[in-house]
Amino acid sequence: QVQLVESGGGLVQAGGSLKLSCAASGLTFSRYVMGWFRQPPGKQREFVGTISRGGGRTNYVDSVKGRFTISRDDAKNTVYLQMNSLKPEDTAVYYCAADLGMGPSDYASAYDYWGQGIQVTVSS
Repeated sequence: QVQLVESGGGLVQAGGSLKLSCAASGLTFSRYVMGWFRQPPGKQREFVGTISRGGGRTNYVDSVKGRFTISRDDAKNTVYLQMNSLKPEDTAVYYCAADLGMGPSDYASAYDYWGQGIQVTVSS
C-alpha cells in the first residue's frame, strides 16, 4: 500500500521559515517524479513545485521562486520543501504527490499518489 506522509507544518510568522517533509512507502521512490501542491483557504489546489527523478531538475510556480526549494533523498524515500521568507498568502494545506509518468508536471491530474496534506499558517 502506497503512503505519502507529510510532516513539518505549523504556524509561523511572516518572514519565517518552515521545512516540510514527505515520507513515502510502498513504492520505488526513485522512479517517481515528486511534486508539491497547496490549497489555500477557499481556493482550488494549486501547483507549488516539482522535482525530477534523481533530483537534477526542479520547477516552481512564479510566486515561490527564490523562496522555496524542493529536494529529495532517495535513500530515505523522502522529499522536502524548504520554505523561506514566508508570506501570509502562503497559508494553505500543503500536499506532496508522486508521479510515475513522463513528468515533471504541474498538473495535479498527472500524479498517481497523494499525501493527506498538512497545514501551514503564516501570520502577518
